[in-house]
Amino acid sequence: MSLQLSGEPYSEYVKYMRLGKKEKEELPVLDDYIEKNHVMTVGEVSLGLVQIPMEQIAGTKNSGRGVSFSRSFYPILSEKSEFAQKWMSLYKAHIEEGIREPIKAYEFMNRFYVEEGNKRVSVLKCVGAVAVPGMVTRILPARTGEKENRIYYEFVDFYRLSELNDLCFSEVGSYAKLQRLVGKRPDEKWSDEDRMSFHSLRLRFKSIYEEKEKNHPGKTADDALLAFLKVYDYSELLNLSISELKAKILKSREELKLREGSVPELSMSPEVKVGKKIDILAHLLPISASKLNIAFIHEKTAETSAWTYAHELGRQHLQKAFSDEIRTSCYDGASEENIGQIIEKSIADGNNLIFTTSPPLLKGSLKAAIEHPEVKILNCSLNTSHKYIRTYYARMYEAKFLMGAIAGAMTENDKVGYLADYPIYGMTANINAFALGAKMVNPRAKIYLEWTTLKGHDPFETFRKQEISYISGQDMITPKLASRHFGLYWDGGDYPVNLAMPVWHWGKFYEQLIRRLMKGAWKEDEISDETRGLNYWWGMSAGAVEVICSKHLPIGTARLIELLKNTISSGDFNPFSGVLYSQEGVVQRDMDRTFSPEEIVTMDWLAENVVGYIPAMEELVEKAKPVVSTQGFEGKA
Repeated sequence: MSLQLSGEPYSEYVKYMRLGKKEKEELPVLDDYIEKNHVMTVGEVSLGLVQIPMEQIAGTKNSGRGVSFSRSFYPILSEKSEFAQKWMSLYKAHIEEGIREPIKAYEFMNRFYVEEGNKRVSVLKCVGAVAVPGMVTRILPARTGEKENRIYYEFVDFYRLSELNDLCFSEVGSYAKLQRLVGKRPDEKWSDEDRMSFHSLRLRFKSIYEEKEKNHPGKTADDALLAFLKVYDYSELLNLSISELKAKILKSREELKLREGSVPELSMSPEVKVGKKIDILAHLLPISASKLNIAFIHEKTAETSAWTYAHELGRQHLQKAFSDEIRTSCYDGASEENIGQIIEKSIADGNNLIFTTSPPLLKGSLKAAIEHPEVKILNCSLNTSHKYIRTYYARMYEAKFLMGAIAGAMTENDKVGYLADYPIYGMTANINAFALGAKMVNPRAKIYLEWTTLKGHDPFETFRKQEISYISGQDMITPKLASRHFGLYWDGGDYPVNLAMPVWHWGKFYEQLIRRLMKGAWKEDEISDETRGLNYWWGMSAGAVEVICSKHLPIGTARLIELLKNTISSGDFNPFSGVLYSQEGVVQRDMDRTFSPEEIVTMDWLAENVVGYIPAMEELVEKAKPVVSTQGFEGKA
């Protein structure tokens, strides 16, 4: 029995029919898309009964089902048609009883295409339903190297663990990062309670975020949520009220605009192009401050850590260079857990410029910077983009190239050992520069790469088995743990003989950075690109890194190193120039091209003459994981 052409079902049908007829694009058909684009598929997987998000229903499975709807699943046939009568009956039934019968659909590339139940989808879309139950079959595309395809297969892996199908990321590696940020191991499955808790937070975040941020091309609300979880702990957010959550989102709005995986803008030199000197008080200090008070926050102490020792030498150099103009202080024993408290104490002590000197302190530094916009905070790390803090690092790969050239010239069996600690961005540039330097003076040189942070592994045993006596060890020494096993050394006799060592001149780095800021460069350095942060990445030209050769080095080799050092410092030579080969093949074919700074920072391959590999996260000791999780390579660490 047909419905009368009046009442709510009729008026609703006419309203949405008019909207549908205004849409010019047709409803997508999956079968047609696969055929026209010659898409290779590799099988189907039944997902069973799934709650399908309405916003991810993209079209129909076959063309015969789609002629009655617009692209948005609005009805487009006459209100007097039989189709319209059925639509109105279904609408009336939904209002009175609700639609419960599952539809049948296919999922392809995280979009759903309806095979049976198109009218149910149309009605539910028109009434604003969030999801519809459906028996779903997944169609798997062939794997390719394309970004969209890689992201999809990361989603497939994530879905096996979480059964969440409504997340949409725009960058590779995001699903794995989410798994980690919610406190899950890489292979850990989600419980029903896990899904409910996350779903609740996501919906609250999304409603607040989309209310404030309307248009960010290429960036999804889930991208913003991932950025938000990098600032605030997941467990903390679960217990926040709507008003508390909204306050944190508003405070961190600039951070949420950053594009996941973006390389920061790199400041390659301390030179300032500001026309006149600007008083630092106007740019760095609150009105009531009379002096620049600088805090250095370290993970360890100078007595137990070579890294901290080098930064402490830098702090002392800085204090001496500026005498009464500044005051410096240091805070030891920082960790991911207590960094927030230490920063709060340093601010309470009157510090208005803060350096946190290692990558694991990044998250806490960012959170503190959002809460204290009156304080400038910088973190010593590489390849991380943030808006509320800036990062800094030294171009150590330049020094490593020189060290490699020395090793290549000295080795008697064409074998050189290389000790690395963390598989993070910047480390591979160091390794590859060393390998290229060795190859330049000795085409037969092989670099045997060993990691000091691998579980249950003794790299020196490998060196002994391979009869390797020339080794590139740790860059710095620790006062209380003094050893001759640092820099490039020969270990073929009764005791090691040091040949050369790279030096991190943090004192010169900090001095030039402060002088730069005193010339007004903090404001000058602000970048217009809202999707990127800023990193100060200075090298030999700034005196930030150096190579010191010992008396044991042959005079000819020392002269060669001095010549190479001068050409690198002047900018006339870059180790990553010309034809380059990785372990997998050609990386760059152009003889006249030089890698950009961004390409060097994000390098995730090893040179062809390196014997070794980049380890995955699960192969590392626990103490290495905080550093690698912050700055490791996607899919490799």
